[in-house]
Amino acid sequence: MAVAGVIAEYNPFHRGHGWQLAELRARLGEDAAVVICMSGNFVQRGDFAILSKYARAEMALLGGADLVLELPAPWSAAGAERFAQGGVAVLAATGVVTCLAFGSESGSLEPLEVAAAALDSPQYHQAVRRLTGGGAPFAAVRQEAIRSLTGSAADCLSHPNDILAVEYLRALRRTDIQPMALPRVGAGHDSGEESGYPSASAIREKISSGGDWKNMMPEASAGILSREIREGRAPAVWQNCQRALLARLRTMAEEDFQPYDGGNEGLYHRFYAAVHKEAAVEGILAAAKTRRYPMARLRRMLLQAYLGVPQAKQGETPPYLRVLGAGSRGRTLLAEMRRTASLPVLVKPGHIRRLGAEAQRVFDQEARCADLYALAYPNLAQAVPESEYTAAPVMLPGTEGRRRKP
Repeated sequence: MAVAGVIAEYNPFHRGHGWQLAELRARLGEDAAVVICMSGNFVQRGDFAILSKYARAEMALLGGADLVLELPAPWSAAGAERFAQGGVAVLAATGVVTCLAFGSESGSLEPLEVAAAALDSPQYHQAVRRLTGGGAPFAAVRQEAIRSLTGSAADCLSHPNDILAVEYLRALRRTDIQPMALPRVGAGHDSGEESGYPSASAIREKISSGGDWKNMMPEASAGILSREIREGRAPAVWQNCQRALLARLRTMAEEDFQPYDGGNEGLYHRFYAAVHKEAAVEGILAAAKTRRYPMARLRRMLLQAYLGVPQAKQGETPPYLRVLGAGSRGRTLLAEMRRTASLPVLVKPGHIRRLGAEAQRVFDQEARCADLYALAYPNLAQAVPESEYTAAPVMLPGTEGRRRKP
């Protein structure tokens, strides 16, 4: 049985995601299994996921996935390189995943592989040093450096899915997993287009504005979202806990922001000044923004500071495989992973105490993040403390492993 891996956020799961999983099986065979490494409650753009990780795992299972594993916050709320490294490490540690499928605007592996190889070359670092100094954003400097080495292959670094794809390819070099590029279908990454395959950002905008979003999603996903809204757990947005966020930031000393300045460029000085000048989150981000620093990086810095969780360091990988959900074929994979996995597989949260100190540290950190995430629920009564230690994964079909409500 072929086993494909996908690294995803599913924020929320939409028709394009469903198409990708169906296309995977069209290429690999209907008996192929699909393992998802999915971001937990926080996503790469530096934001709260609009639905909890359990609700999104349920969407994924009903949309065609077989097994959903968690990507913890130090990797899920990080830049593209750390996000990719964490996701690939999780899938590789299963010992069952044979290929990694990812969406790509170019739809071709060749330019992505050329760009990935160039990024790991000594010549790339020399080119970056030569081009740095004009105040241009690092992304622009990086693309120009790659263009000087590869020519048109650098064009792929203009597209968000291709940027991630390049980082996946770099991380895959340390594994035996083979890449599979799938053409991205539907609206662009941040497009507001609603017909055909609407983007996740278009759906989130409809949800947040109270518009009609139900016809923009697969029926099963829409049903789960409706349930979560009805029960007061969605949409989870930072605006619901802005006072808590500001309270955390205002109690931090200037040097406390330094661990969240991933580039060690002194950005934390600007951030600290903005925190003590502005009265709202959007004002802080606007005050700290410069041409050099993209808004996504500033949002990640703000989120990491709120959580007290810096992004993972180079070379760090998740210390366990946390199961968020599984279907019947996924449970078969879990049985096989008892033999093949190179990391502990965590199905019952209470078993974390059987693992080593590093695994316990990361899990305890995730539990704290889950408590802070719940403060973004519309209904604060649903924000049950320490639910991470009792929540079981979603198991479909049947009810033997269905989670308790958080």
